[in-house]
Order: sequence, then C-alpha cells, then structure tokens
Amino acid sequence: MSENGFVESSRSGPLRVGERIQLTDAKGKLHTITLTAGATWQGHKGHISHDQIIGSSEGSILLSTLGAPYFYQRPLLEDFVLSMPRGATIVYPKDAAEIIAYGDIHSGDRVLEAGVGSGALTISLLRAVGSTGRVLSIERRADFGEIATKNISLFFGSAHPAWELQINSFQDAVLDEKFDRVVLDMLAPWDCVEITAQILRPGGVFIGYVTTTTQLSRLVEALRANALFTEPESWESLHRPWHVESLSVRPEHRMISHTGFLVRSRRVADGVSAMRKRRRPSKPDEDDLLDQE
Repeated sequence: MSENGFVESSRSGPLRVGERIQLTDAKGKLHTITLTAGATWQGHKGHISHDQIIGSSEGSILLSTLGAPYFYQRPLLEDFVLSMPRGATIVYPKDAAEIIAYGDIHSGDRVLEAGVGSGALTISLLRAVGSTGRVLSIERRADFGEIATKNISLFFGSAHPAWELQINSFQDAVLDEKFDRVVLDMLAPWDCVEITAQILRPGGVFIGYVTTTTQLSRLVEALRANALFTEPESWESLHRPWHVESLSVRPEHRMISHTGFLVRSRRVADGVSAMRKRRRPSKPDEDDLLDQE
C-alpha cells in the first residue's frame, strides 16, 4: 500500500471476482472474460461456470459442459493491451518496452505524456514510475481520454493515484512544473520542441514516437535546431517470432514489423549549447563541376 492508500490489484494468489482471465482452447484460441459470481461463459464448445474458476489457481485446466478442455490464467500486459477497447491506434508492447528502457523511466520519475490514445503506453508508464512517481497525460480528444481512463482503471483495479489527465492541446496545457521525462506521441511533435525544452529538467530524456519518415525527419531537425537538446538518435524495432520444432528452426512467415520510429534526445543545462557532430561537406556532382568550368 502506498502513502495515499492506493493498493494495486494483486496479480497472484487465487483468482477473484472482478479479475480478467484468459481461456485458451486446444487450438490456442484465446477468450478474455471478467470473473463474475454466478455468471456463465458460453462458447462453441460448451459452457463454463465462472464459479468453477473463482477461488482456484491460475494455470489450471477445466472442462466445458461438452467436455472441451480450457486452460486459464491471468493475461499478461501484452495480452491486456492488445485486447482492450481502443479508440486510437495503440503503442505496441515492443515500442512501449523500448520507451521505458531507452527512456530510463523508473520509480519516482515525473513523466509528461502527450497523446494518451487508448492508454496502452500510459499503463506501462504508470507501472514504471509506481505510486511514488507521477504521469501527466495530455490528450486533445475527450473520447480518447474516456477510453484510456476506463482501460487504466480496469488494468489496475481502480484509478491510479500517480496519473493525471488533461483534456487539452499540448500548447495550451497547464504545465507549471519540471519533468524528468517527456514522451510525445502526436501528429506534429516538432511544434512542441520549444515548450518541451522549457519543462524538461537538465539531464532529462525526451522520447518522440512517430510513424512516417516525413515526421521522423521534421522532428529530428527540430531537435537539432534547438541548442538545448543533444544530438537526437532515431530507430525502429521489428518483432519476428521463430518457429522451433526439433531441427526445423526458421523465422515465422508473419511478424510485427514497422509500427513507428522512436527518437531520443536529452536536455542540456541552461546556458549551455549542445555539441553537434561535424559532418563532411557533400561532394559536388558532375553538373556542378561542369558549371564551374
């Protein structure tokens, strides 16, 4: 329990009423249900009473009324995020994991997130900062904010005390404090670089998430043009499962490839201009040489 009395819903011990669980049939098809006393889940292979699951240990198998076996357990964060209601496209778990790791987001951090969407990244941020940190999310659309609020409360079991949501544009939001990390997931993050420099503490980390090469180029150049940010780094990650069966080891035919680009930079101290890499001047092409002659 934190100082403010918040208790995150336990993810261990016997399964309880109100928890979400995953049912997996023999073919690997997943079904997510919320345990309710006296309720019954109806599937193509028979019915299952919730009361049979409540109070039992996850990782067990039970039979439906038609004798079909179902394996049940609590969903992982990935499972929850990919199956939760959404209004906007989510930040995929592979990207959220890199934002947490490469942004060095940890317990007690003060994080500003612009573009909450459906709350997928917000959940990862809240788990990283814990109840002693703070996450301020800014979202322009009230309907997205409502969806995110429901998803976050469902995942944690109640409203998270470290989270605050402002329905506003980034430029008009009330920002009267310094943050350790700033994460921008929006259409035009380059327009917010100046404001970010004002609210990010020296040494703080900026993370941008964009989807197109045009957005990537404009954001990187905007960071380079601002002397308060170090030389930006940019990358993408590809998630490729592998098929492993005896000596048959090969990549799967399907993968999670491009979902977005990540851009990272750090805030330098006030009064200091960030160093820039020296770049060789481009060589003149043949037309330029002919013009000189």
